[in-house]
Order: sequence, then C-alpha cells, then structure tokens
Amino acid sequence: MSCRPRQKGPRRGVLGTVALAASLGLVLAGCGAGDAGTNASDNGEAAAGEPQSGGDLTVLLDAGYSGGWDTGLDPATSNSVGANQSLNSAVFGGLFTLEADENGENAEIVPHQAESYEFSEDGLTLTVKLREGITFSDGTPMDAEAVLWNWIRNLSSGSTGAPQLDLAQDLPMPELDQQFLDDLYAALPEDVDQQLIEQRLGAIRAVDDVTLEIELATANGALVNAMPYNNLNLIASPTAYQEMGAQEFSQAPVAAGPFTVEANRISERLDLDKNEDYFKEGLPYLDELSFQSVAGDQVMYQTLQAGQGDAIEGLSSLTLIEQAQSNPQVTTTLGAPTSPYVIQLNTRQAPFDDQKAREAIYYATDFEAINEGLFGGQGDMSQSFTASGGLFYQPEVEGYRTYDPDKARELVEEIGGLTVELGTTDIVTARQVTTALQTQWQEAGIDVTIDSKPLGDVITKFGTGEWESMLQTAGAWDPAAGIGVAVRFGSTSTYSGTPLPEGASTAAEALAGGLQTDLDQVIQDAAGTVDEQEREQLYQQAAKMISDEAYGPFGIAFSPAQVVRKGVHGPGLTTPIPALAVNPGVIYERVWVEQ
Repeated sequence: MSCRPRQKGPRRGVLGTVALAASLGLVLAGCGAGDAGTNASDNGEAAAGEPQSGGDLTVLLDAGYSGGWDTGLDPATSNSVGANQSLNSAVFGGLFTLEADENGENAEIVPHQAESYEFSEDGLTLTVKLREGITFSDGTPMDAEAVLWNWIRNLSSGSTGAPQLDLAQDLPMPELDQQFLDDLYAALPEDVDQQLIEQRLGAIRAVDDVTLEIELATANGALVNAMPYNNLNLIASPTAYQEMGAQEFSQAPVAAGPFTVEANRISERLDLDKNEDYFKEGLPYLDELSFQSVAGDQVMYQTLQAGQGDAIEGLSSLTLIEQAQSNPQVTTTLGAPTSPYVIQLNTRQAPFDDQKAREAIYYATDFEAINEGLFGGQGDMSQSFTASGGLFYQPEVEGYRTYDPDKARELVEEIGGLTVELGTTDIVTARQVTTALQTQWQEAGIDVTIDSKPLGDVITKFGTGEWESMLQTAGAWDPAAGIGVAVRFGSTSTYSGTPLPEGASTAAEALAGGLQTDLDQVIQDAAGTVDEQEREQLYQQAAKMISDEAYGPFGIAFSPAQVVRKGVHGPGLTTPIPALAVNPGVIYERVWVEQ
C-alpha cells in the first residue's frame, strides 16, 4: 500500500480540517440553533446550483481530536470511532445518517444503507431492513449475515465506540452455518467469552437476507438515534477481513461506502478514491478525498489561506472564525451546538469522594466570565447536558450551584485545603479554558495543576480510573447518543466518575450483576421510551440529580464552525447539521466542488 501523499495540481483556494476534541471546542459566533447558517457572502447549498461531478478535496483535521486515529479504522477495535466520524462516513457510509433542513432544523435519523427500521409496540424488538443489492467494494454482498458478523464483532472486540446494549440474554442461539461461526470467532479476541457471544447471537439475528432483529431486555428508544455515532453503524466486508488479516484491515478496511482507502499514514493522512461501484447512482461527486492531520486551529487556518487544502471542519477559535467570516475567499457555516462543556469530577477517589470538595468546584467556577472573556459572550450557557441544537434543551436546573467564590473558599477551608489535577485534551481551546479555570480556582484557594494530553492518552487515562477532574463535553443531539449523558454520568461507563452501584467495586461487577444507581435508572428510563414528553421529563430529573450531587458543573455549549474555500458545497459543510457529539457530521457522498 502506498503511503506517499498524492501530488496534486494547483489549489483553487483554501484548506480544511475536521477538528475539535472529544472533549473540547467552542463555537462562538451564533451558537443557538436559530443562529446556525453561513456568512453573508454565501448562502450555502440553496445558492450553490446543481452539483457537479469530479475534482478532489483535502480536509484538515485537528491532530488533537479527529486528526488522530492511532488505533486504526477497523470499527471493532478503534477507540476513536466518535472522533473519526468524517473518515468513517467516507469509508463506510453507514446504515443510518443524521440529516437536517438547509438551515439546520428538523434534524432526523435517515436510513442510508438500511432501507427502514421499526420498533415493536413494546419497544423491545428493533427490526432493520437493508437495501437490496449493496455490495462491498470487493464485490461481496452486504447482506444480513455480513451485518450480523459486524454487529457481534463490533460489540465484542473492545472498542470504546461500541454502545452498551441491554440485550435479551435468555434467547437460544439459532442454528448458524459453521463456516460463519468459524469466521466470526477467528475475528474475535482469543480470550472472548464464548457464552457472551452465544447470548448476543441469540438476541441479534439475521431473519432473512436483508432483515435483522435486535431483541432487547429493556426498551431503547434512542438506539437508532445513536447509531450514526457508534460502531454498529459501520459495516465492513467479512471476506476482506479474512483475506487481509487484522493489521492490514485496520489500515485499509474494505466497506460499501462512497470512497475506498488508497493510502493511510496513521494519524497523519488518509487518501481515498471514489468507489466506482457505490450503490447510489451518480454518487459520490468527488473523485478523490483526503484527510490531513494538522496541529491546531491556527495552523489549519494558515494552511487554508495558503491554498493547500479545501475545507476546515471544526474551527473553534473565535478570532479565526471572525477572520474567516470577513474573508471573501471562504464560506463559513456556523453550527447548532449540542454539547456543553462539563468538568467531570471523579467521585471514586480523593479528593472528590467528598461532596464538599465537589461543591467547592461548582462555586469556584465562573463559566459566564470565561464565555465573555474568551468567546465574546457568544456561547450558549447550560446547566445540564443539553444544548440548543439538540433535543430536550434545559438551560437552567433548579437548585444549581452558581459562581460564589466566598462559598468556595469557605468549603476549601472546611475540608482542610483542596489540591486538584485538571485534565483535558491537548488542543488550543482546551488549554485556554483550563488556564482560565485554574486562575478562578486558585482565587478560591484551590491548588490546581493542568494535565493536557492527546485524545488517545485521555482515553487511556479514563480507562485506568486514575484521574481527578476532566474538562470534557457532555451531550449530543439526542442525550442518549454520542457523548451523551450516560457516557459522562452512567456508573458503568469508561468515561464516568459517578459512584458505582452499591455492591459493586468495578463497572464490570455492576454490569455482570445488573446493578444500577438511581441515576442510571433514570437515564435508562429516558432512553427506554419513545414518548418524547416522558423522555424530556426524565432528562430534567437526571439533570437535577447530577446537580444535587455535584457530579460536575456544566458551562458553555458550542458547535465549531465549518470553513471551506469558495466553490465547495455539501451537507454538513455549507449547510448546518446538528452535531451528534462535538463536530457536525459531513455527508461526504454529496460534497462537491465547482469545476
């Protein structure tokens, strides 16, 4: 496989990136859902004219977030599935996509490689029908058996991008072809729990060539809403995996998406070619698509101005966004924020196993001042895990502890002092916010050190459980999807510091014993109903519980800006799509450039 970047002709304009940390980024000019749109010099898709085929596009990714794919592109083993949404969309396409009107409103999940889905009346059975005739780029069929192979493998191979599903565990495994089972087990970790695999094969079944069923123990009304963010949405060729082996497949997975992998330098550059056998006639429009990892907003924008690329996905610096909005050579599209900042506090170890220490952090934190000082007051403020661009927005929570430095100092003195390590993802915006928090906390008598790490190292640190506080984002278009409330506050999540259920000393014990906290139950109930009014009430209850227990103060909600050179168009780039987590998803099959 070639690892040399393509040498292309002169650029017609600007550059790009898909950036922002799973933990961070802020939009700053027009953060409300109603403010989503483009700058005055271009009204996006509506004024773009008819799409044209041909051309190439280079997108720059922030090395601290979506520009890092250290664990590869195999959905079953990648630990950056959520951060790498754009790469995954281009290579895999996806069973479902999140789409919206041209102004970013009325967002909804749309079947893509799937043809339809339906929940049973009790919400315990999800039936997914696939489009007939889709093939992977190696010519093998993307049928129900292939999807079943992927779903079991994606749930069972250790990826942090796998959703936690409460599957029905009492259903017998049906009779399956022995070759299918042999191929499946050969693709799973050697130490995989065979009983667990058999339970999953009992709950997830291929009914016929194009139909699958998932049987749940508890209803999950957000299961499909969450698909575009997790690895169940990404279907690869089982045949290609068997022929290539794990390592090569991780570098260049074979799928049925709009593009195929031509060259991959891990966490540096990914070059893709048009899939000539793509199942949608006339798509994709582009002949070539490349993603380049770049160190931060400033370098990305400078590269864009230098004409060495075409699109920036996720520009978060207010200063640079304002420059881009006044630059006649580019189009700037402002998104609809779905993910507020949150300072996660690890209640499972000192110092935040003491609620008074957690309350001190609430009272010492002034996100309003940070919003004004760093972001011109243009961020959405939220006291919960919701934001204006998503479902069930709740900007204020009854009883929420607001900034009061005198109370913070009193609590710090009462507990005999407070020393804190504040971690975050190593990108410019994150460093700015953590530095501001450090100053505020020190004024309240709190001794603070900052630990900024690349995304992969942050994920690893969460996994060890040895952390004190983390500046992250919490929330998604649907609170049960993406980096939703369960990810940050569910007791069994790798990325949570909330207390474990009584009787469990680890998350694994809690899962094995079916143990839950009261907060877990409310979060589960909110995800487990299709009644939107009931879901909203339950999410309000969850936000109140998080606030009452002081599990983590929330702050500014954001959605990064998309910046492209003139002549580039496409959903998610020049028309806003609410972010499933941090960055809006771009539908690269429909991105095109003027010839």
